[in-house]
Amino acid sequence: MMWRDAVGTQHQRAQGRARIVSLVPSITELVCELGLAEQLVGRTGFCVHPREILKAVPKVGGTKDVDLAKVRALAPTHVLLNIDENDEPTAAALARFVPHLIVTHPLGPMDNPALFRLIGGVFGVERMAEALCAQFLKAHDALSRAARAWPRERVLYLIWKDPWMSVSRDTYISRTLALAGWDTVPVSAPARYPKVELDETLLRDAERILLSSEPYRFRARHVAELRALPFMRGKTVALIDGEMTSWYGNRAIAGMDYLRRFREEINVNIGSARS
Repeated sequence: MMWRDAVGTQHQRAQGRARIVSLVPSITELVCELGLAEQLVGRTGFCVHPREILKAVPKVGGTKDVDLAKVRALAPTHVLLNIDENDEPTAAALARFVPHLIVTHPLGPMDNPALFRLIGGVFGVERMAEALCAQFLKAHDALSRAARAWPRERVLYLIWKDPWMSVSRDTYISRTLALAGWDTVPVSAPARYPKVELDETLLRDAERILLSSEPYRFRARHVAELRALPFMRGKTVALIDGEMTSWYGNRAIAGMDYLRRFREEINVNIGSARS
């Protein structure tokens, strides 16, 4: 059997014991969740979950600045990449000495089952992959059912400061938020992660501003700063766990549950404020 990755490459089941380098934090976590941690020989410095297991796995730089010499020294049979996380020159350089590059690119929550099956199939843990699929679909359905009872809101989801940056609707984050009843602004953007100006034009239709914990770590003081701006009057500003909205893989299962609880808590707070 063959499994197709995000760039159309067909992959066979790994022969013998694989040597895996993962350059994608959420997929590193997925590799461990699938019971493949002992075959993981390298990871980026941003691959931090599960923390105890990864302490013993060598780092090979960051997602954007991979140390190719370190990767080569690890003699991987497979390197796991992502189109958003890793650049094309890095992938091209790796292809010169790595037998198998597996490229991923989930664009929405429902791309997770295919991701589980790709990684699970290539590395011979299909049963565990199917178990994750079942868990994910259960959490996805629970969030979808709950969201049908909530009013849809437009939200500005900020991922960076100086300059301010948000997400377009053509992103995994935006489609995940949409599942919870939140439609991101701007409605259209020239880039998938656009720079934005915090002004009345942008915020006219946004009922809520969500400050992500990653890649920029927004904190309570940033919430206070935004609330103090004159044109923010009447807008709700809140911190949100960026891992739960942007990490695909097995963390997306917890992400569905997190968003359901997060949205329910906000709805309760709104109701209390109005009563």
